[in-house]
Amino acid sequence: MAEVKIAVEPRSEFGKGAARRIRRESKVPGVVYGHGGDPIHVTLPGHDLMMALKASNVLLAVELEGKSQLVIPKAVQRDALKGFIEHVDLLLVRSGEKVQVEIPVLTEGELAPGGFLLEHLLNTLPVETEATHIPESVTVSIAGLEAGATITAKDIPLPQGTTLDVEDDVVVIQVVSAQAEEAPAESAESESAEG
Repeated sequence: MAEVKIAVEPRSEFGKGAARRIRRESKVPGVVYGHGGDPIHVTLPGHDLMMALKASNVLLAVELEGKSQLVIPKAVQRDALKGFIEHVDLLLVRSGEKVQVEIPVLTEGELAPGGFLLEHLLNTLPVETEATHIPESVTVSIAGLEAGATITAKDIPLPQGTTLDVEDDVVVIQVVSAQAEEAPAESAESESAEG
């Protein structure tokens, strides 16, 4: 995982009015916390932050209190309609430190022939991993699976140094039969015949 350098400025104004002023300047209010210190309120460049957050579990290098520090995004609040970032919580991390994150689960291969559907019960997998080596994703094979097959958390291969942060037997993916669509059509015909 690559580090992304991003500029931060300390902020001393708080509240809705201050946050609106910050956003009008195409910036994002945020807070940096962790390692037992007091939270540090910051302002980040909106476009740079949006581009950095396109990668899942990105590691950000920020200049705080005169020294370079590593942070990971823990909570990102977005506008429900427009999708722009309204606020971000950043967690201080150190090289070698373990963190809890969720990584995307990807699939490879084709299901067995027969009209089966793949159902993702979890799109991301909660794991504990080293802060500077967070995997971008994990991949699991679905080749040849048929209806009734399940893939649990323990079935997903994890990179070295990464452990599950969820019960082993949690179902992540399951294969189901495609539902026949004739049943609703038949009931609609019978209703029209009665009317």
